Amino acid sequence: MTGIVKVQPFPATKFFSNGFFDELLNRGIGEFVGNDTQLSHPAVNVTENEDSFKVEIAAPGFEKQHFALNVENGHLIVTAKREEKTEEVPTDKSRFLRREFRYESFKRSFKLPNTVNQDGIAAVYESGILNIELPKKEEAKPVMKSIQVG
Repeated sequence: MTGIVKVQPFPATKFFSNGFFDELLNRGIGEFVGNDTQLSHPAVNVTENEDSFKVEIAAPGFEKQHFALNVENGHLIVTAKREEKTEEVPTDKSRFLRREFRYESFKRSFKLPNTVNQDGIAAVYESGILNIELPKKEEAKPVMKSIQVG
């Protein structure tokens, strides 16, 4: 049976005798600039229909209690934060060679049009998507009127 083997094309990658070069290349940038630094924002879809605007934010791995939505000065502000969990170090003197689990947070801000009924904003998180509904004010909804031809 053939196994998967890590190939080291340059034998000199073990300089500094402790594998410093390998450890340097196998780390994410978050380890160098800090885990609290936000390097990207989640993807967002915004749609409009006759009755409302809908905002969908792709945020897999979060739970509904991680989100906070606020309206401030005509802006919808969405924040999410996952707290870092304490991980136990194995007792057999092993160490991480690669650690890619990320604990993250983000903050997005959206300018609300004057036509949004701010009191009716609702949000639901399911299947990794935060769905926010921004209902329109009654006076902003299109009026349908039939006119008789005489």
